[in-house]
Amino acid sequence: MNSQQLSSAMQPIPNVIGTVKGPGENGNQYVFITTDNQQVKIGEFVYYETALKAAGDKAQITLQILGKIAALRLIDHLPDRIFADTEISPDAIAALVGFAYPNPEIYEVTVEVIGYFDRNLGFMNPRKSPDPGAKVHLASDALLQSILNKKQPDDIGAAQIGSILLREGEAVPIVLDVKELVSTHMAILAGTGSGKSYTAGVLVEELLRPYNRAAVLIFDPHGEYSTLEQMRGHPAFAADGYSPEVKILRPDSIRIRISSLDYYDILMLLPEMSDRQQSILNKAFNLVKRHKRGEYRWDVQDLIAAVYEADKQTDEEGNEKAGSSAPALEWKLERLERSPYFHAFEHLTPKDLFAPGQVTVLQMNEISQEEQQVICAAVLRQANHARMNTQKELLTPEDENYLPYPVFILIEEAHRFAPAHEPSRCKAVLRTILSEGRKFGLGVGLITQRPGKLDADVLSQCMSQFLMRIVNPVDQESLKYGVEAAGRDLLKELPALTKGQVIISGACINTPVLCKVRQRLTSHGGETLNAPDMWQKYFQPHRVQEREVEVAPVVGRKRPTTFRGVSID
Repeated sequence: MNSQQLSSAMQPIPNVIGTVKGPGENGNQYVFITTDNQQVKIGEFVYYETALKAAGDKAQITLQILGKIAALRLIDHLPDRIFADTEISPDAIAALVGFAYPNPEIYEVTVEVIGYFDRNLGFMNPRKSPDPGAKVHLASDALLQSILNKKQPDDIGAAQIGSILLREGEAVPIVLDVKELVSTHMAILAGTGSGKSYTAGVLVEELLRPYNRAAVLIFDPHGEYSTLEQMRGHPAFAADGYSPEVKILRPDSIRIRISSLDYYDILMLLPEMSDRQQSILNKAFNLVKRHKRGEYRWDVQDLIAAVYEADKQTDEEGNEKAGSSAPALEWKLERLERSPYFHAFEHLTPKDLFAPGQVTVLQMNEISQEEQQVICAAVLRQANHARMNTQKELLTPEDENYLPYPVFILIEEAHRFAPAHEPSRCKAVLRTILSEGRKFGLGVGLITQRPGKLDADVLSQCMSQFLMRIVNPVDQESLKYGVEAAGRDLLKELPALTKGQVIISGACINTPVLCKVRQRLTSHGGETLNAPDMWQKYFQPHRVQEREVEVAPVVGRKRPTTFRGVSID
């Protein structure tokens, strides 16, 4: 080797952080040795290079085999005695004894192989371990941006949710594929205070950006999404005359037509039903459907009339004393008739709820749990039928259920609507939509802080997952079986994630990544109240004066004497 060759061999190779030692514990791992503790982090991306022959070609091509750091351990370091004296620098002692290495610690790093990226097929694992002595490179920002994301920023169908957590600033943006996200369904799973609603808000913002203009419906049990109204007129959402529409439907605007409910919906809304009452109601419901066949509308009074008819038929069969159940059922049904949310004729149709470039928020924070269940089930069932029948060309544009474009429905507190071990009106409907909705352009997103309480079949159908900080062992265990795409090494990171940090995996991205969520363009509506600050404001000077005016006696009028809030005059 001449001097020029030797000089070339001694030049540092860009981004090299270690040298391969050999294979890991299984065939998909390898181990490398490094002294660089700064760039070696769990979840970081590295690669080695290997030469493969292309199919039908004698020439070899060099491939970069991407991998993810799964574990590291310290295997060699300065003697422990050097670290025992806290007053003396270990580096100074090492220099005295002639140990002059700048990085005396040596680490053994385990890497899970992902593979090389093929533009048509995605990541392909060559099943070829690197040779001992091969160099391990830290993947560059540009490389990661090009191969991790299925879309690039501002592409049609892109959603820029944030950037890679382990890189400085926003060096590597994480851009999701909206087509996969909404068609194969998604779940945001996080503990309380981890930022799940904030992340959902960022996602909705991306869906309403000019390069998507989606039709979105949000079931909002806590009233957290009204701040999305700030998208109207916001410059980040404006392009070519487009501006997103935000429709907030508060409880007093929610109307569901009685005739759109099924028997089990009505049963859930009626209290303490005996077996005989349930049997008569079932017969009455079938009678109404038969009498009103071909009609959209029937009301509670039609159902009450059918109850008396069914009760009479049951009495004629000699099952029980005549007229024993109809009056009680009539009283319960009249209570239902007085509900402000279920109406004889008024109704939220698909045309009211969905439009491209529009997000509709159903605020249900003042509605009982049973009524929320029935409203959600009725809307989901109607949207599913609307998309299916429109796609099959069974509806005309004049029909109120005509829905000629794909839609996306986001459900907060999903464990309430599809609980794991409890009956629910929404669970069966959700299972149907999650298994069949892809064919008809009906996507669903589920958000929950208790994945362990969410129905396993429902969760398993969500092909894209956003996992945030979860410390509950039951919830962590449920994810191991319900969210296979994330990988066990990343799931170990869940308790250590902080607010706004998320593991994204599944169909919307090429490989699971640790991501930091970007800042919202609109304000967050789910912030926790600052109780001490509000208490302090109560004692500010202008508030004290207001209180003195409130309690000052009225001239010429005797103040009533009270004891524990009750007047005793």
